Amino acid sequence: MIRRLLIVLLVAVLGLLGYAALQPDRFRVERSTVIAAPPAAVYAQIDDFNAWARWSPWEKRDPAMQRRLGGAARGVGATYAWKGNDQVGAGRMTITEAAPAQRLVIRLEFLEPFAATNTAEFALQPQADGTKVTWAMHGPSPFLSKLMQVFVSMDAMVGKDFETGLANLKSVVASGAGVAR
Repeated sequence: MIRRLLIVLLVAVLGLLGYAALQPDRFRVERSTVIAAPPAAVYAQIDDFNAWARWSPWEKRDPAMQRRLGGAARGVGATYAWKGNDQVGAGRMTITEAAPAQRLVIRLEFLEPFAATNTAEFALQPQADGTKVTWAMHGPSPFLSKLMQVFVSMDAMVGKDFETGLANLKSVVASGAGVAR
């Protein structure tokens, strides 16, 4: 009886590992919204890491989070390092590409709770009723990540945060705090 149970358990574990191994080698999470403002007003909030405290969904999860800004004041070369509670972890962002009022690319290095390096992107497209803002994150899915995603998808984990962040960004820009400089 115990032998059969062990065999069933072994087959289940091997099946789970095999299923995880067959998952895609890369992931992408993306959310969009339209903000009733010109692209420059929206861009002013995303290319300046000082402004992130007003709209980033992770800022509110740990008000005591330690932040360190460096490099350029905004745009390419600007850096933002953080260390916080277990809800926000620790890491560093560096703006690597900037096309004012159009696109921003960020190298996103997570240090805690898991080490990972991904890319975050903001794309801004003028619309008749404002600016369509698309926030995306993509990167590799090593085996451990694939295994975790069998139980909780990256889209489910990060997608809600992107939705919250975009809603916050919309509110900040509507309040006038996002006026382009």
